[in-house]
Amino acid sequence: VQLQASGGGLVLPGGSLRLSCTASGRSISDYSVGWFRQSPGKEREVVAFIRGSGSTYYVDSVKGRFTISRDRALNTVYLQMNSLRPEDTAAYYCAATKSVIRTTASYYDYWGQGTQVTVSS
Repeated sequence: VQLQASGGGLVLPGGSLRLSCTASGRSISDYSVGWFRQSPGKEREVVAFIRGSGSTYYVDSVKGRFTISRDRALNTVYLQMNSLRPEDTAAYYCAATKSVIRTTASYYDYWGQGTQVTVSS
């Protein structure tokens, strides 16, 4: 499966962005799909993931602000990000896995290119 991430940009604190991860080659529902982020000098960390079943997981720092969802018809997974904070600034990546370990980047086999999110006034 090939993944294409998009939707990043510059936004004011408190603003919103929606990231998209569109798959080609296979149905995105065949995988768990995660969103990760990485800032300079930091490790890549999971933000959220959606299992093939549709159930979701969020890291504590984004609970209540971010929502991950899937559109099977468009073969796309979204990350709606609201109430953005400067600390959310990072390159965001989507990735797909069939592993049951979904919180660790090394267990993901397929990656999209990063999309930069910058939260700044």
